[in-house]
Amino acid sequence: MQEVDEQDLYVDRVAALDLGKAGLEACVRVPHEDRPGRRLQEIRAYATTTAALLEMADWMRCQGVSRVVMESTSDYWKGVFWLLEAEGFDCWLVNARQVKNVPGRAKTDRADAVWLAKVAERGMCRPSLVQPAPIRKLRDLTRYRRSLIEDRTREMQRVEKLLEDAQVKLSSVISDIFGVSGRQMLQALIDGQRDPKVLAGMARGSMRGKIPLLEEALRGFFTDHHAVLLRIMLANIDRLSEQAALLDAEIEQAMAPFSAQAAQLDEITGVGQVAAQELIAEIGVEMSRFPTAAHLVSWAKFCPQTHESAGRKKGKGRGKGNRWLAGTLGRIVFSFSKSDTFLGERYRRIARRRGKSKALVAAGNSVLTVVYQLLSDPHAHFHDLGADYYDSRINKDRRARSLASQLQALTGQKIVIRNGKAVLIEPEPT
Repeated sequence: MQEVDEQDLYVDRVAALDLGKAGLEACVRVPHEDRPGRRLQEIRAYATTTAALLEMADWMRCQGVSRVVMESTSDYWKGVFWLLEAEGFDCWLVNARQVKNVPGRAKTDRADAVWLAKVAERGMCRPSLVQPAPIRKLRDLTRYRRSLIEDRTREMQRVEKLLEDAQVKLSSVISDIFGVSGRQMLQALIDGQRDPKVLAGMARGSMRGKIPLLEEALRGFFTDHHAVLLRIMLANIDRLSEQAALLDAEIEQAMAPFSAQAAQLDEITGVGQVAAQELIAEIGVEMSRFPTAAHLVSWAKFCPQTHESAGRKKGKGRGKGNRWLAGTLGRIVFSFSKSDTFLGERYRRIARRRGKSKALVAAGNSVLTVVYQLLSDPHAHFHDLGADYYDSRINKDRRARSLASQLQALTGQKIVIRNGKAVLIEPEPT
C-alpha cells in the first residue's frame, strides 16, 4: 500500500452553481441537524445581476457554506466568481468535462446544480487554475494587444490583395510595403499620382537600386475606386498601430511588479520582451501551484496524452489547452529554430526524425521546463548548453561501428573500424 496525497474526500457545507447569462441555479448541501449521516439541500434561482448575487452570498453565508463550485461556462462565470471571491468564499472553477452528468439522468439546470454539488462535496473534482487579480489584468492587456496586432496583419493582407487587383506588383519588389518608401508610394497613389517613374523615384536608401524594377511593378491600372479602399485600409492600420502602442504603455506599468521575472525569462533563447510578458500573463509567476515542471507542461497540454487500453498504449497527440500560451510558445520556437543554440539543435534533431509539428511541441515542452525552473528560483539564470551538446555526449566509437554495420548490410562488403578509420576487408579468393 502507498500513501497518496489527496484532498479531503468530503466537504460538509458546499454550494454549486449552474450558470447562465441572465440567471443561475444555486444548490446548497449541508449536514442534517438531527439525523447524522444524512444531508439537507436547497435549490434557489437567482439573476446574475449584482444585487441578486449579493443576496445569494448572504444566503450561502447564513448556511455556513465553505466552498462554492461552478463550471467554466463561457465568460458567464467570471463576474460571479470575482464577486463571491471578494465576499470571502473559497471559489472553485471546475472543467465541465470532468463533472459532466451521467447518461440516463434528466438534463435540467436544477439537476445539473444538484449533481455538481454532490460531486464537489465528495471531492470528485479538481479546481482549475485561476490567476490572482494582477495577473488577470496583465492577461487582459496582452491578449487584447495580440488581437489588435492580428487585426492589423489581416488589414495589411487586404492591402496586398487590393494592389494585386490593380496589377500593382509592389510587394514582389519591396519586402515591406508599409515601410517609409512603400507608405509614401501608397499615399501618392491615393492622392492621384499614377506615373510609375514618379512613384519609383520616391524610393529611399538601398531601394533606389531597384528603381527600374519598381517602375515595372507600379505599372498597373490603379483607379479612384482602389484609392478609396486603400485610404480606409491605411487608416485602419494606423489606428490599430496607435492602439497597440497605448497598450504597450499600459502593459509596461502592469509588468512593474514582475520586472525581475521578466528579466529572467528574457535570457532564454528566442524569448524577447513581448514573449516574456505573455508568458507571465498566461502562467503567472507563482510556480508553487505546479509541483514539478512536468505538471506545468501537462497543464499547458505540451506533452502527449496518456491513453492505454487492454495493455496497449495508443498515441493521441497533445490535448486542447491554452491557445494564447500555445501561440506564444510557437513564436518562441520559430525564432530559435535556426539558431546555433541547444534549443535550436533540439528542434532540428526532432524535426528530421518526426516532423516539424512534433518538434514544435517537444521544443515548447523544453521552453516551459526552463521557464518553470527560472520562476521557481529568483536567483536562477539561463545557461545555454550549446549546439554541440548532443554531439559531445555521443560515443564516437560506438557510432562508427553502427554506421559500418549499416554500410555492410547495404553493400554486402565486410567493413571494420581500426584506429578510428573504416577498413574494407576484401573477401578471400575461393
